[in-house]
Amino acid sequence: MQYRKLGSSDLNVSVIGLGTNNFGNPQRIPDPADSAKVIYACLDNGINFIDTADMYGGGQSEIHIGEALKNGRRKEAILATKFNIAKLEGESIKDRINRKIDESLAALQTDYIDLYQIHFPGNDVPQEEILGPLNDVVASGKVRYIGECNYAGWRHAHADAVAAQNDYSRMVSSQNYYNLFRRQVELELLPFCQSQNVGFLPYFPLAGGWLTGKYGANDTPAESARRMVGQLQGDDLARAKLGQLEVFAKEHGHSVLELAFSWLLAHPSVSSVIAGAMNADQVASNATAGDWAMTDEERDAIDAIAGWDGSNEEIEGYGPGSPAVRRR
Repeated sequence: MQYRKLGSSDLNVSVIGLGTNNFGNPQRIPDPADSAKVIYACLDNGINFIDTADMYGGGQSEIHIGEALKNGRRKEAILATKFNIAKLEGESIKDRINRKIDESLAALQTDYIDLYQIHFPGNDVPQEEILGPLNDVVASGKVRYIGECNYAGWRHAHADAVAAQNDYSRMVSSQNYYNLFRRQVELELLPFCQSQNVGFLPYFPLAGGWLTGKYGANDTPAESARRMVGQLQGDDLARAKLGQLEVFAKEHGHSVLELAFSWLLAHPSVSSVIAGAMNADQVASNATAGDWAMTDEERDAIDAIAGWDGSNEEIEGYGPGSPAVRRR
C-alpha cells in the first residue's frame, strides 16, 4: 500500500480509503460484526483512511466503526467524519458544530477525530460562522484537521481567505464526486487543489459499480446505485466508452476497476480514493487496485477515450444534492 500526505496536513493516508456508507444500512451491512470484519481487513491490507459521516446508516456507521476500533486498533486508523448545517431550526451553527462533534466522538469511541469535514456547503452562511467554531474544536484537541465536501473551488478559496484573515485553521482537504464518467471537478476545483496544496478525496470512484464492468445493458443495479448506473446503462456513448476502457485495461494487464482507481491516483492532487467494500474479498481487491503507476501517456490515452464535453451535468456543487446549476 502506498501513502500520501493529505494536502498540507501531516496525515499520511493510504491511497485507497474505505467509504463506510454501507455500515448500518439495513440493506447493506446491518451487523456491526460484519462492519468490523471489513475494517480489520482494511487495516490488515494497509488501508488506514476510514471515511464516514454522522448521517451514514442513519447514524449507525460511526457506531459500527467505534465498536470495531475500541479493541486497541484506533491508532492504526485515520478517521474522517462529517457534519452538516442543514435544518438548523433555531440552533446556531456554533451550537450545531459543538453538539455534532461530541456526538461523533461518543459514537466513534475516541477522544479525537483526524479529519472533520462539513458535508454540504451552507450557501447563505458566512464562512466566519463555520470556520470560527471549527477552529475552536481544533484548538480543543477534539479535531486534528478540518476539510470540506462538495465545495466548488471558489468557495474553498473564500474559506481560505477568511481563515487567513482571522488566523483560523485552514481546510486541508476537499472531497467531491469524481470518476471517469463524472469529471466536472476538472474545471476549477482540481486545479485549485493542486495550486493550493489541498488534498483531494474523490468519492463514487466507480460510478456506483459501472466501472467494475459488471453491469450490462439489461442488468438491474443495486438500489443504492440505481440512479447513477441507470443513467449510464441507457446512454449509448457511455456503454461504448466503457467497452473501450475495458479493452485498454486488458491490453495493459489490468481490470477496468484497477484502471478507474489508478487513473484517479495519477492526478497529483488526489490523496486517497474513497471506496466502499462489503466484505474482506472486496477490501483485498480495492487494496491492490491503485498499484498501476500510470504514465502520462497512458492517462492521456484514457482521457481521450472518456473525455467529457461539459454538457448535461451539475456544476456548482458537483455532488448529489447540489444546486442544479447546469451548463447550456
